[in-house]
Amino acid sequence: MNPSRWWTETTAALGDHVPLPLVTLVLALVTAMVAVGWYTFPSWVPRRIPRLRRRTRSRPERTETVRAVPTSTVVGVPAPALPPVAAPDLADRLSADGRYAEAVRERLRAMLHELTDRRVVWIRPGMTVAEVVSDARATHPPVGPPLSAAADIFSELWYAQRGATADHDHRMREHADRLRQILAADASVGSTW
Repeated sequence: MNPSRWWTETTAALGDHVPLPLVTLVLALVTAMVAVGWYTFPSWVPRRIPRLRRRTRSRPERTETVRAVPTSTVVGVPAPALPPVAAPDLADRLSADGRYAEAVRERLRAMLHELTDRRVVWIRPGMTVAEVVSDARATHPPVGPPLSAAADIFSELWYAQRGATADHDHRMREHADRLRQILAADASVGSTW
């Protein structure tokens, strides 16, 4: 059948049952809805597609440790979820698995644990990375540059949802090492902040 003949017969059959001005109005509305959807495309698409598969137990389990808090410490300082030694090991395992964004997150957590252990910052629930960086800069300015650079990498990967690469993890490792050197140098001098 010829496409033009098919179109003519379909339009005539539709016109017998539904008035053509109504069909024209419906088509115009559908066109307008498609145009609005096209124009606002990124805002109505979900950020992450939910996973339908079941997680397996092959990944290493993260265990929580409870640390005894001396009575002389500040009550509001949260205890780290992992000991400071275990966090870089977990980050290295995640990096070896190619899960660079998670490795970057674990390296930042380890950096924040070091800052809390040395009482450079007091991390409160709900604080953003930018707030932690500004508090750390105000309390101890030398930690500002590596911590700011690490926060930028973290924000780029987790807040802006950019793809993580091995380079991100490598730079994050360098910033964590630099922060560790600054804190170790200050501890050896006996500086109190």
